Amino acid sequence: MAFSRCCLLVLAALAVCRTAHAGDPDIVDDFIVPPGTNLDGNFFTFTGLRQSLWGGPKDGSFKATKASQVEFPALNGQSVSYAVLQYGPKGINPPHTHTRSTELLIVVQGKLSVGFVTADNKLFTQELYKGDVFAFPKGLVHFQVNQDSKYPAVAVSAFGSANPGAVSLPKTIFGSGIDNWVLAQSFKTDATTIEKLVSANSA
Repeated sequence: MAFSRCCLLVLAALAVCRTAHAGDPDIVDDFIVPPGTNLDGNFFTFTGLRQSLWGGPKDGSFKATKASQVEFPALNGQSVSYAVLQYGPKGINPPHTHTRSTELLIVVQGKLSVGFVTADNKLFTQELYKGDVFAFPKGLVHFQVNQDSKYPAVAVSAFGSANPGAVSLPKTIFGSGIDNWVLAQSFKTDATTIEKLVSANSA
């Protein structure tokens, strides 16, 4: 009995440790200032999203403008970041994951079709309109599509990490240098099809 209690305590402690490392690490100061930085209000201000909140690409393309710790150093250690997502008519943000954060998306212009796939391969989809908010759980494959053939759409995404990470599945799979034979076998297709996919995702 005492042994099983001891085992439960050890497992509980390991679970707590694992949870503690699931997000951004805690910092011991109010904020982190890079060496040589002139600390004033400008350090805590990011203006890089001004031109991306309205409109969008004219063609079927997609553009993400990020405000993460890379672009906005004041976020380092703060466990938050943003991205403005612009979709041209028929624009797609292809299947991808964020390894370190949930994504909370709000549509500010147009409408979007969105979805994510669970670990047991269940697909959840939704049509979103201006003002609608959707949560993409951390680490799960998800996508967004502007189905409109005439008008762009814009969304703003918030993340619970200063560096949420974005792993684009097409680029990661077909642009990574994995041997074409391995890809052909994995996707149960021929080498010619794989060569086309690799070529399209290596640029």
